[in-house]
Amino acid sequence: MIDREHALPVSRQVRLVGSARSSAYNQPHPVSEADQELMRRLDELHLEFPFAGARMLVRLLKREAIRVGRKHVGTLMKRMGIEALYCKPNTSRRHAKHKIWPYLLRGMTINRANQVWALDTSYIPMARGFSSI
Repeated sequence: MIDREHALPVSRQVRLVGSARSSAYNQPHPVSEADQELMRRLDELHLEFPFAGARMLVRLLKREAIRVGRKHVGTLMKRMGIEALYCKPNTSRRHAKHKIWPYLLRGMTINRANQVWALDTSYIPMARGFSSI
């Protein structure tokens, strides 16, 4: 799409296409053979243990005498689009004892500037960190 031999400068071509100029100069790096083999093995392990994260996968690979770091396994998992399946915290469910505050703006028509103000006082900056209310 971007032609470097064209009379139009690359920066202008990229602007016309609507992408970043750095993307015109980006050269994609091929995945190494060792990483491809590791990704194949990670895929097999993920199918066998779908709940395993990067740390557990590193331990499973270590049992097979494959030495690899946790961050590299995490990077490959991200590249492959796989993640550990586990129950994540349900932060949307309210606590039964927490009070529900009324919505005071219901039914009120706001038709001018500075008619309604809002303030979030959950964190107040202090000299050393924050104070929560």
